[in-house]
Amino acid sequence: MARTSRETRTNRPVAKRRPARAAERPAGRRRRPAGETPYHHGDLHDALLAAAERVLERDGLPGLTLRAVAREAGVSHAAPTHHFGDLTGLLSELAAIGFRRFNEAMVAAGNTETLPLMKAMARAKAYVAYAQARPGMYGLMFRTERLDMTRPSLHEAATASFRGLATAVSLSRNEKLTGEALEALSLDQAAAIARAWSLVHGFTTLLLDGRLKDILHRLPEGTGVDQLLDAMLRSTVPRPPTV
Repeated sequence: MARTSRETRTNRPVAKRRPARAAERPAGRRRRPAGETPYHHGDLHDALLAAAERVLERDGLPGLTLRAVAREAGVSHAAPTHHFGDLTGLLSELAAIGFRRFNEAMVAAGNTETLPLMKAMARAKAYVAYAQARPGMYGLMFRTERLDMTRPSLHEAATASFRGLATAVSLSRNEKLTGEALEALSLDQAAAIARAWSLVHGFTTLLLDGRLKDILHRLPEGTGVDQLLDAMLRSTVPRPPTV
């Protein structure tokens, strides 16, 4: 009986082992489709900036960390540091992209008009529209304490933005500020530029912060942010002298 029992056990079919499961990927890591190659050379630099922008607009500036960007891009945590040095470097490069797009939007808007005053108004409306479309990026661009303004890409883009503002304001005053004239403003010219910038930036900040709701809900039916901004600009932007 003992032998029979052993033989019975010996002759039993051996259960097949299930193949071991592949190790699961960490949460948040993107599975690379078949045939897709890893980032090479400058591709990862741009991919990290694109990932940073997505994190910024989704989670806000407090959620934008080097590790969060690495997770979003699906790369090692060391990758952002390798390309940007630190968080300030990453934020500065991202803000440079924001300023370039910002400038392009205002130039394009200004080119739709012919009269200097209308050009200035079109640029102001594009300023507000950009901030509404990309509030995270817009907020970052003006958080100077988080940026390295000496970084060449950011310095160049921010300077171009100021130049565009100054030029638009000077043209609306029937002046032309170019080259060295922009580096040596009169008090009156500086006041006009600061007034125009304060007007539009202040309006934009109040709008994004939801502080204009008390005014907006009191407007006549059928009017809103666009009409309020247009009326405000028309009442305050200096008009060219009549001939």
